[in-house]
Amino acid sequence: MYQKFIINQDGVLKFGTVYLHRDMLATGERCVYGGGLWKVDHCRQAIILYGRSFDFGPPDFEFVRRIDWNGVGGKPCTLLFMPHWPDETELYPVCIKQQ
Repeated sequence: MYQKFIINQDGVLKFGTVYLHRDMLATGERCVYGGGLWKVDHCRQAIILYGRSFDFGPPDFEFVRRIDWNGVGGKPCTLLFMPHWPDETELYPVCIKQQ
């Protein structure tokens, strides 16, 4: 099992511990804004998002409208995106975009 995330057609960023990204999709749900992997960074007190989904492509955070925290314990925290994994010199905050 792997720590993965997706962004569905409604802009919901969902976390899970699954083998495949598509295992996080509910019936009728689609992943049109990509996904990737995640890990907890205790030093930064954040969740680091990185990589891309082979099934759905790279994440497009411009379309995030809501974050479902259930897959990471239900507690909101800082999200950082690492575009050049494993190089941690560049980290960008991930935020909910206003509609």
